Amino acid sequence: MKKAFISKRLFGFLGFIERVGNALPHPALLFVLLTGGVLIGSAILSAIGLSATHPITGKLMNSVNLLSVRGLHFVLTDMVKNFTGFAPLGTVLVAILGFSLAEKSGLLTALLRSIVLKAPRPLIIPAVLLAGVLSHTAGDIGYVLLIPLSALIVSQVGIHPLAGLAASFAGVSGGFAANFLLSTADPMLSGISQEAARIIDSTYLVSPVSNWYFMAGSSILIVGLGTLITNKIVIPFLGPYKGGQVLEKVERLSSKDRQGLVGAGLVLMAIIAIILWGAIPTDGFLRDPKSGDLLHSPLLKGVVPIIFLIGALTGLVFGFITKRFKNQNDVVNAMQEVMATMAPYLVLVFFASQFISLFNFSNVGLIFAVHGSEFLRETGIPPIPLILLFILLTCLLDLVIGSASAKWALMAPIFVPMFMLVGFAPELTQAAYRIADSVVNIISPLMSYFPLILAFAIKYDAKAKVGTVIALMLPYSLSFLLFWSALLFFWISFEIPLGPGSNLWFSMPPK
Repeated sequence: MKKAFISKRLFGFLGFIERVGNALPHPALLFVLLTGGVLIGSAILSAIGLSATHPITGKLMNSVNLLSVRGLHFVLTDMVKNFTGFAPLGTVLVAILGFSLAEKSGLLTALLRSIVLKAPRPLIIPAVLLAGVLSHTAGDIGYVLLIPLSALIVSQVGIHPLAGLAASFAGVSGGFAANFLLSTADPMLSGISQEAARIIDSTYLVSPVSNWYFMAGSSILIVGLGTLITNKIVIPFLGPYKGGQVLEKVERLSSKDRQGLVGAGLVLMAIIAIILWGAIPTDGFLRDPKSGDLLHSPLLKGVVPIIFLIGALTGLVFGFITKRFKNQNDVVNAMQEVMATMAPYLVLVFFASQFISLFNFSNVGLIFAVHGSEFLRETGIPPIPLILLFILLTCLLDLVIGSASAKWALMAPIFVPMFMLVGFAPELTQAAYRIADSVVNIISPLMSYFPLILAFAIKYDAKAKVGTVIALMLPYSLSFLLFWSALLFFWISFEIPLGPGSNLWFSMPPK
């Protein structure tokens, strides 16, 4: 009766969300339409003479008519450069290339299984959530491997398998922005943020580690809060498992896998030792050669190559120890297979890069940012309520646009420069966005992996439907939104840096 009531109230809302989401075009085509809107909008704004004063140079910036000879020349001469020079493109591909070896060798799979399998009974739920958080470093492996594995593992200790599925889904997707380690999402989002920030300040840099401290703190919140929700709400709600599915036994790691993990661990320790050797001494070889500074050192500027090296070297060692890699062809093929999966991302980036570039060239972004920031200052909304409104807006958009990169590529050129003029650093706006993007993933039927999660649920409950999964995940979503937002406000109130060399506030450089 309780489940039926929850599902009945949810199905009407879910049906509306699905209809709206299904009416939207593919994200790549969405950017094509947005680009067309910028072309037409720039012509209209240019015709009415809308302009704004650049906040740094003091020059009057008029909107550029893209439906003109000047606009045509820009499109023809800069289309290739817009794509190849798009900040997130190279960083994401390099990071993915490194982790391709860690994934295809089986290292990441063995690591996640090891974390969950070795956890004692009282720690099984925290272990599932922690493995979900860490799985972001491995891309989508959490969805495909960890979630069904978690459902199976918790069933071995007498917990309803759907409770393991829900906890794992909460860690993998609900805590998408939380991680103790860097993931491929960090360079992707920071690159888009940097492109947007340069609408205001052409020299502004957003590092892939710009949210690292906050994301690490968020990981503790997600694991702790997720454990509480699972134990106090989800497990009692589900009760004992009475399904017809015969629960299979979980296979332990083989001796070769354990040897591979030891070898990979030794390589990781060696890399960390070299990094500390170059970073800790004041004259270390990984510090800035001129100033000895660490915040603007080759170490932090080279985070993506370091991610590549860690993923590639540990993956190679694990692969050859376990015999999954037998020769150089296996290694190259592994990298090629993973890179082939990036084709949809490349298509999306091509159209997104054109939209952002034209948006910037037309001065529409700058004009909106200046006038929008003036409006926000006139309203007198304090910083924390303003950030909260932005988080809620992002949550609404997340219900109909599932892709994190597509949504940020759409929102960043508008909100990053606007908030910079209000006084928010791009890193702060990015952190707020990542919270909102994460918490809605687990209740949005349009999230790309939602049908897969539903398929896993049906395996243990033949009557499971969309409303079943939503009912399980809604306590996580609402709690994460509330307490994660509160954590960000705590960070702001005590002026805690979001990451190495990362600011909370933006001040205009001298003219």
